[in-house]
Amino acid sequence: MSDLLHTPLHQLHVALGAKMVPFAGYSMPVQYPMGVMQEHLHTRKKAGLFDVSHMGQVIIKGADYLAAATALEALIPVDIARLGRDRQRYGFFTNEAGGILDDLMLANRGDHIFMVVNAGCKAADITYLKANLDGFVVIEITDRALLALQGPAAEAVLSALDSKAANMRFMDVTSLSLLGTECWVSRSGYTGEDGYEISVPACQAEALAKELLAHEDVEPVGLGARDSLRLEAGLCLYGQDMDDGLNPVEASLSWAIQKVRRSNGARAAGFPGADIILTALETGTDRHRVGLKPEGRAPMRQGVPLFQSESDANQIGFITSGGFGPSVGGPVAMGIVADGLHQPGTVLYGELRGKRLPVTVTSLPFIPANFKR
Repeated sequence: MSDLLHTPLHQLHVALGAKMVPFAGYSMPVQYPMGVMQEHLHTRKKAGLFDVSHMGQVIIKGADYLAAATALEALIPVDIARLGRDRQRYGFFTNEAGGILDDLMLANRGDHIFMVVNAGCKAADITYLKANLDGFVVIEITDRALLALQGPAAEAVLSALDSKAANMRFMDVTSLSLLGTECWVSRSGYTGEDGYEISVPACQAEALAKELLAHEDVEPVGLGARDSLRLEAGLCLYGQDMDDGLNPVEASLSWAIQKVRRSNGARAAGFPGADIILTALETGTDRHRVGLKPEGRAPMRQGVPLFQSESDANQIGFITSGGFGPSVGGPVAMGIVADGLHQPGTVLYGELRGKRLPVTVTSLPFIPANFKR
């Protein structure tokens, strides 16, 4: 643990009794004394506070927003040019084979683009951006922490510090004054619940976290519940549910590619792997990411092979993420399965400890999203 990086909230995590584990090169809290199950349920019922400062925060600047957006569209197959001022969008970098290099969030902040990338990919992402955006300024933000306040009580909690928080819609981005400090805030998160992600100067992060945790509806939440919350919400984890060998259509992320970037769109193609991805959008794929519900109480986790029957020798897929869903009240999973076996209601079999157990293909998400539209 001595070689791991620390977020600005490391000492607070320790003081709160967190169990710290290595994650993406950082020492991160996996759970607090409340435990993963109760942290998960509390977030669904009230509000949880997450430290996500390990993720990468990046600013991209050009002559103006449109110039930077146009350049970035050569790397990301989504509509960035027409993204509204102070609005955020989900996207991903793709490679020449159509695979996903990383997924990310990007925002139009008027004179620049603000981007948040995954912790395990941020060094490679920043190198990639600098190599491919010649003439543009790419700045990694290293002096700010990133907090996520998630759950149905999040609006009331944050608007008590700045009333403008209540006026934000899902995917809005703005600057709020929290405890007299300018914070960059988006109404988004990765739990399926309403909430906010807050970029705060590192020197003010602990004070803000303590203020939020002082509210009776807020509890600290670690990586364990963050994973079960996003799994119930049907949200992908990079490196498990998608990677550089899986294209966005196979990963069931077609919704993120707007019509303007598709075949016959005004700004079609022009991104790595466009031929493969656009063909897949039109003709389909041989495999699909799906929701899965194992029968019984035993979770099926990443890597469990899937078969069409109890005796079939041919593997037709595998689990990418799985665990117990506290809000669902049973095991849930996501996986990649062969075309034709991806329709809801299809019964497959997962091989767990030498036994094949039934698992049913299910629509995602497992828990309806509670975003403020």
